[in-house]
Amino acid sequence: MEDLVESILDYVRADYTDYAIMINGEWGSGKTYFWNNKIRNKIDSLTFNGKKYTTIYMSLYGISNLEDISKKIFIETTQLMDKGIKKYMATHDKTTIPEYAKTGLDMAHFFGAKHVNERVDYSQFFATDDKVLCFDDLERANVDVIDILGYINNFVEHDHIKTIIICNEKELSTKLKSSNLEMKTFIATYLLDKEGSLLKADKPMVEKIGEKIEYVFDKANDYERIKEKLIGETFEYAPKFSYIINGLLMRYESNPDLIRFLREHTNLITNTFIKSGTRNLRILKHALNDFQKIFETVNKFYPNTNLRVLQTMLIFTIAVSFEIKAGKITKDKFVNINSNEEYKSILVSSRVLMDNRQFYIKEFDNNYYFNFKSEYRFFKFIEVYVRTRIFDMKIFKNDMEMIIQTIDTEKLPGYKRLLTEEYWKISDDQFPIVIAEVIDNVQNGDLKLLELVKLFAYFSYFSRRKLIDYDMPTIKMIFLKGMDLVAEKSEYCSNIDEELSRIGIDAGEDMKDILKHFHELNKELEKQMYRNKAEEIFKCIPMKMETFYEKFTTECMNEPILNYYDTYQMIQRITCASNEDIVKIKEMLVDRAKKNKKELLPELPFIISVRDALFEYCKDKDVSIKIVMLKEFANDLNTIIELYSDMPKKVIYKRKKPIDIESLENKLNTI
Repeated sequence: MEDLVESILDYVRADYTDYAIMINGEWGSGKTYFWNNKIRNKIDSLTFNGKKYTTIYMSLYGISNLEDISKKIFIETTQLMDKGIKKYMATHDKTTIPEYAKTGLDMAHFFGAKHVNERVDYSQFFATDDKVLCFDDLERANVDVIDILGYINNFVEHDHIKTIIICNEKELSTKLKSSNLEMKTFIATYLLDKEGSLLKADKPMVEKIGEKIEYVFDKANDYERIKEKLIGETFEYAPKFSYIINGLLMRYESNPDLIRFLREHTNLITNTFIKSGTRNLRILKHALNDFQKIFETVNKFYPNTNLRVLQTMLIFTIAVSFEIKAGKITKDKFVNINSNEEYKSILVSSRVLMDNRQFYIKEFDNNYYFNFKSEYRFFKFIEVYVRTRIFDMKIFKNDMEMIIQTIDTEKLPGYKRLLTEEYWKISDDQFPIVIAEVIDNVQNGDLKLLELVKLFAYFSYFSRRKLIDYDMPTIKMIFLKGMDLVAEKSEYCSNIDEELSRIGIDAGEDMKDILKHFHELNKELEKQMYRNKAEEIFKCIPMKMETFYEKFTTECMNEPILNYYDTYQMIQRITCASNEDIVKIKEMLVDRAKKNKKELLPELPFIISVRDALFEYCKDKDVSIKIVMLKEFANDLNTIIELYSDMPKKVIYKRKKPIDIESLENKLNTI
């Protein structure tokens, strides 16, 4: 790095130059930091041939015309020449006027120029024979790069002003090729058509258009020509990141605990940064800012947190920041992983069962945690914080409580060790004990239904490798019986595909039988879940109508919940409701069916049976407002039925058990 600094100073000290120099480096690699902290002060303190040089720095970010560049130079030079402003700068420890101050001022008038009613030629206002110009962010200007370089060439070639250009040539090349791409494509297509070669089958059309664009609009070659004329030397900025990182850590000096922790683990920061495969120090800076919040919150609420956990949090914060912010993955890559247990389950499946469907997670872990042993490697609250910028205290506390419970893996239940830990990490002495414990869990119905499916995959793997004394028929029988037993107290699993995608499912016949049985049991659990839900919601009619409306409109508008409720009970509740509620329920059901016809098809037999039961109930009844409302209710159910008039008759007229009206009326009379 010192060699680079000295080379730049040699350029500044040269008696005569008619060229500029370029510092090229990736975005976020610290080029501007390098200029401000290693170059600028040395040039400003340099005296050569009786001249004391002064730097003028300009970011071209967002510049929309060449006059803006002249104005910026004018502002910078004038502030340095004016004694009053220099005194103000020194008093307030400033080296430049803030950008927000420049924006709001008529700078020419502010500095005494009287060209109020005419266009100002700012380039006439400054002398730059003792100045060193630095133009940063060349690739981010909104002016044609060729025009900017031509403008800068006037200073360099004619006035021999020392000029340094800082840019990212990789992005500059991309910008040159992609600018006005739609217009270029249109013109290239037009020219090819005029030449009669557009529809020829000699090569793909996309390739033809691309070649024509490159031939007609070859800005890249224009850039290379003017660069060859203007730039005498290009220096590749490849910083020693240990130096840069030490500079970044200085901002945390006010927090003794944090700065001590970070300095003690500079190697973790540097290694994780290198493993990210980028040179973007800006992302690293943001990641360290995020970690400050994480570190302070952990120490506030959980001051005795294990050091290894804090170290892993530091690695994970930096790693996730680079994966998301450098565009290496989509933001939602980690969204469906909700805990360290799920994360490790994916890893175990991918490594033990050679499942490549979660290839990215395995590569992420192999990359960032290589040679770093830690049982807790995924922190949901950190992932959410980096991805959404929201520090969710509820998720944070859930994660921390789980860390406290699981940090010692030998105290974990055996089944969790198999699901979240590579089996080869279990000692030979412990392995039979773990297997026996899991078998007991399965036979006693202690586990969840989905956990049994996952565990069967591992037991199948162990059996094939003779690691356990159970043959496949025995294991299969144990697990099928265990599934029947546990199904009685399990809950419905709605995200089956997602959960099963996290393990390498053996496509053998034994696993197919296990999966088939699982789906059958899970389907029954789904029906029971909806039955319970329907009972909970409809029991609110007629006494708790506000609760009914709230639950039904928020939870059941596109779910066929009616399919799981008893027709007899529905008639009983509707006929006991007020006339106003009868009308409201009717309108709600019709509107719901119109908006969600496809999803609510399974309810059709129930709707038909309720309609018929209401007509039967109202028959021969004396006319009253309630009877009229109930008849209208039944008629409007026909509106729902007619929505499915294009369905086969066997679907439409498939009815439930007929309603016993006499029994119903006897029941109603007792209410």
